[in-house]
Amino acid sequence: MPHSSTPLTDWQLHCARRTLLQGGVIAYPTEAVWGLGCDPWDVQAVDRILDLKRRPMEKGVILVASSIEQVRFLLDPLPLELQREAEKHWPGPVTCLLPDVERQIPEWVRGRHSSIAVRVSDHPVVRALCNAAGMPLVSTSCNPAGRQPARSIWQVRRYFGDELDWIVPGDLGGSRQPSRILDIVSGRQLR
Repeated sequence: MPHSSTPLTDWQLHCARRTLLQGGVIAYPTEAVWGLGCDPWDVQAVDRILDLKRRPMEKGVILVASSIEQVRFLLDPLPLELQREAEKHWPGPVTCLLPDVERQIPEWVRGRHSSIAVRVSDHPVVRALCNAAGMPLVSTSCNPAGRQPARSIWQVRRYFGDELDWIVPGDLGGSRQPSRILDIVSGRQLR
């Protein structure tokens, strides 16, 4: 489904990229709800997101990418049939649980799990952010634990005010529900 999101200006992308690469936390529109994001390899940035959300590290968070190539390092160690299973859902609003067989993702992202939740997005803002940062990003719903995910920029501001380093403008995609979560090993849909 095409998105009505206005493309980000070069300045907006520059500010978001700089914020991410300096360990900042951003809010940005995704397919269905606003998300919080950061550099997944920056433990302090991930800790800030978990603190903002009041979410325990053990639960883990999702990684979002702009392309299959951006997460190829997680797919390559898997058997070909599992790679194909994940790839057939992307790009799009499906999050796949991929076994992290080589432990490439830090525990502060993975949580207590042996798999990592990954989505290759077709949302233009998400794709632009991941491309600008040159990596997949943490993507978790923009809300404190127990509250409804933000569906507007005013909700983002109401929840977190100036605790965020940057709010990336844009429109949500056409999905009404957060992404489906699919375990590619068992085939079970978890959300």
